[in-house]
Amino acid sequence: MAERLRVGVIGRTGKGSYGHGIDTVWGEVPETEVVAVADEQEAGRRDAQKRTKAANAYADYREMLDKERLQIVAIGPRWIDQHRDLAIAAAEHGCHIYMEKPFVPTPGQADDVIRACEMRHIKLALAHQTHYAPTAILAKKLIADGQIGDMLELRGRGKEDQRGGGEDLWVLGSHVLDLMRFFAGDVLDCYATVTTKGHPISAADIAEGNEGLGLLAGDAVHARYTFAKGILGSFSSVRGQGGNPSRFGLQIFGSRGVIEIGTGYPAPVWILKDPAWSPGRSGATWQMVSSNGIGKPETIKGGGLHAGNVAAVLDLLDAIKNDRQPACSMYDGRAVVEMISAVFASQRAGQPVALPLAERGNPLAAIKSP
Repeated sequence: MAERLRVGVIGRTGKGSYGHGIDTVWGEVPETEVVAVADEQEAGRRDAQKRTKAANAYADYREMLDKERLQIVAIGPRWIDQHRDLAIAAAEHGCHIYMEKPFVPTPGQADDVIRACEMRHIKLALAHQTHYAPTAILAKKLIADGQIGDMLELRGRGKEDQRGGGEDLWVLGSHVLDLMRFFAGDVLDCYATVTTKGHPISAADIAEGNEGLGLLAGDAVHARYTFAKGILGSFSSVRGQGGNPSRFGLQIFGSRGVIEIGTGYPAPVWILKDPAWSPGRSGATWQMVSSNGIGKPETIKGGGLHAGNVAAVLDLLDAIKNDRQPACSMYDGRAVVEMISAVFASQRAGQPVALPLAERGNPLAAIKSP
């Protein structure tokens, strides 16, 4: 990769726009150059071209793909209703992909994207920035080294703001579910309840979700996941019940202590070396974990979404060069989509559902239109 890789950026102003800096990260990566942007909205397209210093701009992303001989496509919109088509089009043009999360609305759409990428040996990386955070990577090592004993349980919560419930599960819970798999591996099954105003969701509660999420329901979600070796995971979100400070993130409980991790880059991490998980009784104290270790000062300067995007893109470039999967790949994205879909599939079935899911569409469709 001696020459700079040609990058094309796709945005949808007013429909997810350019995500969280998916368009501007390339200015921090000398190995790449944004040569074109595509956006159906003229003003947004003009602004994106100015931000990225791209030579060309297109109203139709298909025209950009046909003309620009791109090597990487950045799929920016937060709305996910077009993610499948955008990713497949990029793959069909031989372009590697960096895209905003969540991945796609259904497991079946994830299958379609993965099939298109596999056929052409395309690498696809997702913008779950915490996945790339050095503190998260160190936390995983601390667990492997036995710092909290045997892993027993994972507890995650969303932001639980006005989006609490089903939307929170999709938009913010995807970060937490990705972290669950980062630490505990693949999910075996899911048992969940989804309610609206205290009653189990029905056809009357189902509507098109925001941000292109597809059919959605529920102002409260409680999900339990089973991982290998008997490890249990849970994710909950109840609308309007967010804490201050926020509980958004993941706690990992072991036989000898607890690790708590928030989202971001570098991710905030704490460790509690207390088998009782109760510092008020035991006298143990929470300790900060930096990228340098427990209780050591953080030497990483800056941070935030932009720094996380840079780390993810650098990992993608290395994956392209060395023909490996990115740290947060399309396979990780599909697994998270299945974890989310399993919540609604379990609610509909009234019992646990095994993963991978047999049903590849939106489980709520059968309730809405039996």
